[in-house]
Amino acid sequence: MKKPFISIIIPTLNEEKYLEPTLKAVKNQDYEGKYEIIVADGMSKDKTVKLARKYANKVITVKKRGVSVGRNAGAKIAKGDILLFLDADTILLFNALSEIAKAFRNKKVVGVTCPILPISFKASNFAVYWFYNNIMKITLKRKTPQVAGMCCAYRKDAFEKIRGFNENMYVYEDLDFSKRIGKFGKIVFVESTLALTSPRRFEAWGSTNAARKYIVTYLNYFLAGKRVPPNEYKPVR
Repeated sequence: MKKPFISIIIPTLNEEKYLEPTLKAVKNQDYEGKYEIIVADGMSKDKTVKLARKYANKVITVKKRGVSVGRNAGAKIAKGDILLFLDADTILLFNALSEIAKAFRNKKVVGVTCPILPISFKASNFAVYWFYNNIMKITLKRKTPQVAGMCCAYRKDAFEKIRGFNENMYVYEDLDFSKRIGKFGKIVFVESTLALTSPRRFEAWGSTNAARKYIVTYLNYFLAGKRVPPNEYKPVR
């Protein structure tokens, strides 16, 4: 069976501290199919672009900032049948592309994600991600998908049908996206691989404060329909 062409899209902004391990992990995949790495950079002032050019097939500059803008810009030039969106501080296990591609053999599958764990030894960080992974699985079973954007893959044709990520959202644009694209097919949670991500926001805010902010903003958005303002969710570099 022919393996799908996968485009890995990584939005960046001043990510020189985190980007190289992410790109190395993508380059070291065991996937035997064709794939490309696209870095969509929001005009970084550090060495992000220099590092990206060492590993990526395509590096583009996006003048308007925002993670959704970067993801959409990368998708626009992507050649793959499958679009894998990956955060700049998120490291794939060596078999991630292979396992994600297997899931897409089912034509009814429109999206794929996997367990996401913190690159940390703190029990509190593991507890938070364990909780979220389980919540994500529940939403998928109930067909009300809420998938984190740090590591998620979707069929390009479905991505184009819903016109990508909402560039006017600063928070939960990934959950909004998965909800909309889920109307075109099934999103599956693959447990035969995983991704490791930086818990820098929890470390910067403190686990308790971070959990409080996530709960409050989540309830405001999903129950009250309130958009989260930019100053409530500033980038952590």
